[in-house]
Amino acid sequence: MANLTSLLLVCVVQILSTVFARSPHILFIVADDYGWNDVGFRNPDVITPNIDKLARSGMILDSSYVMPVCTPSRNSFMTGHYAFKSGLQHVVIYPPQATCSPLNYTFLPEKLKELGYATHAVGKWHLGFCKWECTPTYRGFDSFYGFYNGAEDYYSLVVAGGKDFRDNKTPVNATGEYSTHMHAKRAVSIISEHNVSQPLYLYLPFQAVHQPLQVPEKYSNMYPNVKTDSRRTYLGMVTAMDEAIGNVTEALKKKGIFNDTLIIFTTDNGGWTIHGGNNYPLRGGKTTLFEGGTRATAFVSGAGIQKSNYVYPGIIHAVDWMPTVLSAAGGLPDSNMDGVDQWDSLRTAGESKRSEFVYNIDDMKPEQCGHAAIRMGDYKLISGYPGPYQGWYKPDQVDYRHYEESTLNEIRPFIDQIMLFNLKDDPNEHVDLSKKHPDIVEKLKKRLDEYHKQIVPANFPGVTKASDPDNYGGFWTPGWC
Repeated sequence: MANLTSLLLVCVVQILSTVFARSPHILFIVADDYGWNDVGFRNPDVITPNIDKLARSGMILDSSYVMPVCTPSRNSFMTGHYAFKSGLQHVVIYPPQATCSPLNYTFLPEKLKELGYATHAVGKWHLGFCKWECTPTYRGFDSFYGFYNGAEDYYSLVVAGGKDFRDNKTPVNATGEYSTHMHAKRAVSIISEHNVSQPLYLYLPFQAVHQPLQVPEKYSNMYPNVKTDSRRTYLGMVTAMDEAIGNVTEALKKKGIFNDTLIIFTTDNGGWTIHGGNNYPLRGGKTTLFEGGTRATAFVSGAGIQKSNYVYPGIIHAVDWMPTVLSAAGGLPDSNMDGVDQWDSLRTAGESKRSEFVYNIDDMKPEQCGHAAIRMGDYKLISGYPGPYQGWYKPDQVDYRHYEESTLNEIRPFIDQIMLFNLKDDPNEHVDLSKKHPDIVEKLKKRLDEYHKQIVPANFPGVTKASDPDNYGGFWTPGWC
């Protein structure tokens, strides 16, 4: 019996060793509110040498899509499901709201742990925190270092009257250090201390470059020719984030695992044009269903990626990252996901397995900015209010000068409006074809109606005093829902 037990243990060790040997380390970086035109490989005025080098050593994803705002995209990254099936399709989770990404969904790090991965999250969560079960270390991460909400001061770590930073579950007081540097230092520490016999999954969703616009002056001073203050500060934030990414990749090299690491980089939505972000020549920005709000700056590089210095044209959607990462790690994705396993397509630069996706379906009342949009092949249909900031903004126009008030009078004309674009011929959405091609409109509307039957009503509760940080020593803290 003892010999049989020993033999079984040897077999288990051999199996695990084989799994670990073929499983890459994975670094998944998310930039917050990062614009299409805010990276050096598209805009030579932007200083991002580390991002540019990584992107060119792999593949720039030219048709990678996300949601128009933060929470829905992050929910898709983690679950492989559309936000409108999670009740998270209406804007974002605000600090005093008693909601989170549904607990019946299995998150990506939970599946990776089953494959033997060490899993760590550093940075912004924004998937809910009203009870501990909603927070990172209860949803598959071995450790969490960062903040729960959608934004905060980069130095004081305060948002909406409360402090918001945790080392696992322990509150962390501000020291005056810039948060982008804090996140990078912790990521470097995790890599340095990691046992390389085990595969590592490091989820690194930076706070940068979300407002408030704050950065040490040495970074904004790198842009003396930029006349708009908000734009100059924003670009400094971009370069500070790029430096942080350089420090993290250097840590991978020092550890000897850089070549064994798959690096994925994406924004969660387009640049916010009233806070320095730029998506030109794409139309619109964060909060809109136009391409400027949903077509992401993204790339893949490193372990398993067989092509370099290549712009990959295939369509990828935020829901695809969960099954794709799981497949790259050696796992088997759930066929019931909305996401498609794109690993073979990315690995070999082959044809994308996706030709259709839903931008969003927000079922709130029209006066509350309800909308829907879908892409099928080259055609894109938008129904309802596409969101504010609908123009084409050049870099010197990205500040409050083009602010559009979201009043009912602005929204009313869009309540029953339909727009149709051919993104192959008109990627910047200048020409509405809805009147010219009513047959195509009808086809896309019918398909959108099929998706609408699957909707979970938006879970967008009012604020509650139970969440008040004053009840928890001044920190935003779980335990009130």
